[in-house]
Amino acid sequence: MFRMVEALEAAGHTCILYLYDRFRAQLSRHEEVIRKYWPSVRAEVRSALDGMEPLDAYVATGWQTAHVLAARASLPTRRLYFIQDFEPFFYPQGSEYFLAEDTYRFGFRCIALGFFVADLLKKQFGVDARFAEHGCDTTVYRLTNNGTRRGVVFYAKRRVARRGFELGVLALREFHRRWPDHEIHIFGDVCSGMPFPVINHGTMTPTGLSELYNGCRSGLAMSFTNVSLVPAEMLASGVIPVLSGPVQTRPDLDNPFVRWADPSWSAIADQLGAIVSSPVPSPAEVAASIRTSSWDSAKRVTVETIEDEVYGPM
Repeated sequence: MFRMVEALEAAGHTCILYLYDRFRAQLSRHEEVIRKYWPSVRAEVRSALDGMEPLDAYVATGWQTAHVLAARASLPTRRLYFIQDFEPFFYPQGSEYFLAEDTYRFGFRCIALGFFVADLLKKQFGVDARFAEHGCDTTVYRLTNNGTRRGVVFYAKRRVARRGFELGVLALREFHRRWPDHEIHIFGDVCSGMPFPVINHGTMTPTGLSELYNGCRSGLAMSFTNVSLVPAEMLASGVIPVLSGPVQTRPDLDNPFVRWADPSWSAIADQLGAIVSSPVPSPAEVAASIRTSSWDSAKRVTVETIEDEVYGPM
């Protein structure tokens, strides 16, 4: 989302970030985080609960903010929706599932990140979303070690069901039983009480994460909705990723070195073991295979779609 804001500002547009926090935390706390991690974004930060003024266009970026925008039907503006995942899948079948699903019927002009999301919107809701391609920041995630590598790096998110944490842990337990000499690195969440030895890295900077990748042979990045950005970053750093998720997401990461595994702990462990026990391909070959070199395509599509909605065909 913030990459798209950067692109709009680079194209000469003034952007305002409206945040919706129903708990009414201090706006300054949210703005501090934005300024720290996205210092190049110049956009003013406001609270949607303090009122929303007429602008050329509003872009919802999650199902909750789509409802905020839809509820203000009298607001004179153009309405768009930047859809980064099929968000109903984040929840069991219930209120949140159907509230998220309902946003695709609001009639907003949609931009879908990835083929998986665009295809679902078309088939289930008849929505012709503009397709934006996944990108990878190869200025940060890049090869620095083409020599010896060992071990596995795991992206762990305990409380995010779609990241398949429990299944990943079962697979890594079996991997460790078979290949105990290979270290297992975990980043994202700090995970204590694991049934095998781990090296916890917690939350990392992009530069630090790239350095970690460059010491590992294989990676595990689970995602049962839209394809994660992590596997592309691993590939760019010379790591062979193992993925498990819906077959429909595979076109969004069409790479010859990605190892897709059935969603079972034994199949995932098999793939991890096959990678660490083989000296080929080299990390340089893996890094050279990454086809998505930047976010420029997605930025261009986003800017063009918003400008077309505001100004009409150029």
